Amino acid sequence: MIHVEHLYKAYGPIQALEDVSFHIEPGEIVGLLGPNGAGKTTIIKILTGYLQPDEGTVRVDGLDVLVHTQAVQARIGYLPENAPLYPELTVQGYLKLMADLRGIPPQQQEERIGEAVHAVGLVDRVTQPIGELSKGYRQRVGLAQAILHRPKLLILDEPTVGLDPTQIVEIRRLIRGLAEHSTVLFSTHILSEVEALCHRVLMLMNGRVRADAHLAELATTGDALLVLEREVPGVVERLEALEGVGEVEAEQLPDGRPRYRVRPADGADLCPVLFRLAAGEGWPVREIRSDVRTLEAVFNELATAG
Repeated sequence: MIHVEHLYKAYGPIQALEDVSFHIEPGEIVGLLGPNGAGKTTIIKILTGYLQPDEGTVRVDGLDVLVHTQAVQARIGYLPENAPLYPELTVQGYLKLMADLRGIPPQQQEERIGEAVHAVGLVDRVTQPIGELSKGYRQRVGLAQAILHRPKLLILDEPTVGLDPTQIVEIRRLIRGLAEHSTVLFSTHILSEVEALCHRVLMLMNGRVRADAHLAELATTGDALLVLEREVPGVVERLEALEGVGEVEAEQLPDGRPRYRVRPADGADLCPVLFRLAAGEGWPVREIRSDVRTLEAVFNELATAG
């Protein structure tokens, strides 16, 4: 659905994007994650045809954005961080205006507006002026206009900024439902948003893609953790002697139990090997498991690595 190759964009002396490449397949929910100023909004503006890159190619649904800008925009539903709503219009009046701007034939507009308000839960608000709605409901109106024309691609820029926890949960639920019919790319600097919604994450820092992976791949370290109920002599030596073990680190947990981090030499899963060794030695095992990193830990590692 999206193919970006070797994208560059500068604002004067500031290099906003530097050699950015990524592909997004149809049906994926992908989070574009990065701190403020990382280049997320610049990428979105280029994808939607609002900005031209200095170098690189961008294709959406097989079409070059620079060559077929209007055709690409017709395939995209876009919700910017601050949705351009008209407070004096009713929800229905606003969606009718957007349907006209989208070129939806008049005989189809009632059906499309009905689909959109049902999808985002606005059925009981269609006659209410937008200015009287809460921020959560205004976000729903923004989502409704974004899906009015049944787009193949939904691009959402910080869709939950400024919402309270209840509203955030509601918007997440709506996005999951919308993703059943569209590919979704959304920009955020909130880690929990990515963990709650995404199949995959693109981490952008200082204008470069620092990570592009499914969440499960990012979380996996390859390390195995062995926790014992009490200290046992010779554990480190026995672990280091195992085939496939690269390194062993011993530490003590806050409750006093010893924990051993066992790093594989070749990326293999060491948990079955540790289980057999511990059972054969009669060690008082509390826990054996693969280590898993949080998205926050991955993000901080990349940030501190420069």
